[in-house]
Amino acid sequence: MDLFDQQEARNDNRPLADRMRPRNLDEYVGQDHLLGADSLLRRAVQEDRLFSVIFWGPPGSGKTTLARILAGETKSHFVSFSAVLSGVKEIRAVVDEAAEQWRLHRRRTLLFVDEIHRFNKAQQDAFLPHVESGLITLIGATTENPSFEVISPLLSRMRVLILKPFTEEDLERILQNALADEERGLGRLRLEIEPEALKRIVWSADGDARAALNSLEAAASLADKAGEAGRRMTLAFVERAIQKKALQYDKSGEEHYNLISALHKSLRGSDPDAALYWLGRMLKAGEDPLYLARRMVRFASEDVGNADPRALTVAVDAMQAYHFLGSPEGELALAQAAVYLATAPKSNALYVGYGQVNATIEKTGTLPVPLHIRNAPTKLMKELDYGKDYRYAHDYAEAYVPQEYLPDQIRGKEGRFYRPTDRGYEKIIGERLEAWRKIRESHPKK
Repeated sequence: MDLFDQQEARNDNRPLADRMRPRNLDEYVGQDHLLGADSLLRRAVQEDRLFSVIFWGPPGSGKTTLARILAGETKSHFVSFSAVLSGVKEIRAVVDEAAEQWRLHRRRTLLFVDEIHRFNKAQQDAFLPHVESGLITLIGATTENPSFEVISPLLSRMRVLILKPFTEEDLERILQNALADEERGLGRLRLEIEPEALKRIVWSADGDARAALNSLEAAASLADKAGEAGRRMTLAFVERAIQKKALQYDKSGEEHYNLISALHKSLRGSDPDAALYWLGRMLKAGEDPLYLARRMVRFASEDVGNADPRALTVAVDAMQAYHFLGSPEGELALAQAAVYLATAPKSNALYVGYGQVNATIEKTGTLPVPLHIRNAPTKLMKELDYGKDYRYAHDYAEAYVPQEYLPDQIRGKEGRFYRPTDRGYEKIIGERLEAWRKIRESHPKK
């Protein structure tokens, strides 16, 4: 009896990823920053004071699963629908059902909306009074930044919790659980998996638990059909299952990371020959060329920055060229970008400065925007001094006028995040900033 026959015998043809969904918080693997022993979300569940929330995270990070668990843990009436298929009419039906659940059973309704960013303004507005009154506990899931996709009134009534891609350790644990579970997983098949094969599935999933379980199920099916000789899932089975050639891993499974580290450090070290060599090694090993393109786009900002602003354009152009041409023709565009990045002047000033910005925001929170640079489209805002004393730069010589743009709490040295080097174009930027700084220092303070 093969894998799919056994599934049929158990009258459960759902994919492994669906069967292995955790049923409670104790079974849930990962997202410790949200579900740790003393976390806000776990306390809310334990105290039965669940709040409306938006789960923001990449595909396969457990958003839907977590919503179902929360409904079960709080004994709520669970309703789920997709923003792609539902509209205001369906929302009103849910509201009516929620009112009936509360009237008859004193049971709260947890409404899970997948892809909530796809709701238009009118659809999102329909939730507002019912979320505010507490009739509905709304859980939205999105892969998009809620700040741009969810209307402010609704966003202000919900908490945004970020789900991270699963770590390699998390994915290994999830896969091992699926292999061992005889009720819902693959345990009845008595399959073993080679460490290299397990690591390959984990790496190819890139933090996506659903993708990892789908690959495991496909590899298990191939191994099971191979008979007694195939009771052990090898790297070959995994390669066939995911239909993508594996990189040349060493015994510890680290070769991929060694190669990408060698490429990155060769670019940073301004060695175009080494950069070309390591790029070629990874492409020959079967690496996804677009992964390499993404790494070079990141490098252009992280290690070149404004020392050569053209570097980012070259990297993005190379990625688009590969999209257009594919392999092998498009690989030459990646090689061109690698040589350009290796020979460009280097600066990590943007990388360091942006890191300091994030650290400052964590430390100081949401500081108010100074009044003089706030928008003032209404009479009331003008009466409240929004935009008062703002000086329009184009009205002054060289289109520059000294005035403050940062909140009071982080002005001066604490608010100096970007410190250009004296290399490449950043030398010109630095001279310009220094000239403006001298003008500010000589200008009377207000």
